[in-house]
Amino acid sequence: MNTRALVPLSPIIAAMLLIGCDRVPEVELAQGEAQGTTYHIKWWSEDAPSHGDIEADLTRVLTQIDQDISTYRDDSWISRFNASRRTDWQTAPPEVIHLLQIARRVNEQSQGCYDPTVAPLFRLWGFQDENFQVPSDEAIREAMTHTGLEHLEIDASAGKIRKTIPELSIDLSSMGEGHSVDRIAAMLESHGIHDYLAELGGDMRIRGAKPDGEPWRVGIETPSPGERRAGHIVTVNDHEGMSLNTSGTYRRYFDDSGHAYGHIIDPRSGHPATHELVSATVFGTEAAVSDAWATTMLCLGREEGTLVADREGLPVYLIERHAENDFTDSRTKALEKSQGFTLE
Repeated sequence: MNTRALVPLSPIIAAMLLIGCDRVPEVELAQGEAQGTTYHIKWWSEDAPSHGDIEADLTRVLTQIDQDISTYRDDSWISRFNASRRTDWQTAPPEVIHLLQIARRVNEQSQGCYDPTVAPLFRLWGFQDENFQVPSDEAIREAMTHTGLEHLEIDASAGKIRKTIPELSIDLSSMGEGHSVDRIAAMLESHGIHDYLAELGGDMRIRGAKPDGEPWRVGIETPSPGERRAGHIVTVNDHEGMSLNTSGTYRRYFDDSGHAYGHIIDPRSGHPATHELVSATVFGTEAAVSDAWATTMLCLGREEGTLVADREGLPVYLIERHAENDFTDSRTKALEKSQGFTLE
């Protein structure tokens, strides 16, 4: 029987093996433009597919969302539905059904302050084409005859919806960015990736931690027109993940005779919301839901919004402007009690 002596590893090779075993995985980054804004996706995993495979899947997800709910594409499902004057049942994509169910729930919980059918009012005030104007009361009343989520019926089991007035249209852009990061997060998790930060247009889904165990940290934008700068910092402590959605009125508004009109239309009155609230950040577990609530808070205002958020158990951070550079902030009860993240 032949025997061989065991040759010890050289110190250099041993050191290289140890370094290889202890190597911290790198954070991958995909970034680009979509839906009229930018996205930044960070992730890491010991067994993730190649960067190119993830980017290809990312493109597929974003393309499908555009085909479903983009109002800037005439061939998207939602544009074709809006152009139709049919009032019979029409088959809708599952994601559209899901978003409309969220919209209906938030609409009911906010006493009608959230409504994705307000596009005629949005156009009337000039926020679609930036041809701003203060319309007459008669014009507002006329536009409101073509709005109202109560004119939309949903049969989720059959995957169909129908409008009961021919001119009704749907715009899901107030949930679009949140929905997009939800879909991106689902795509990453389908590949076994559980440590990521997905951001599109400032809306985020975050899960896990960085490769070295440090928590993800992100900034909430300070409401300053003409510049982008982070204010409070959010540290994500809960590795199971969270969503973070911020909406503001400080970038889209117009001035008429010394009065500023923001782009958040109150569906109940047909007028832009009139209060001092300029920014709302809503935390949750599904970004589409948090996105809808962030818009809703800007419709409700701080006082009514806080009452609704406390009733529904929503963690919300609110910023009001009282003068050019005079801001005050407030937090709902659920935000004060949250252990999943810190806001400092």
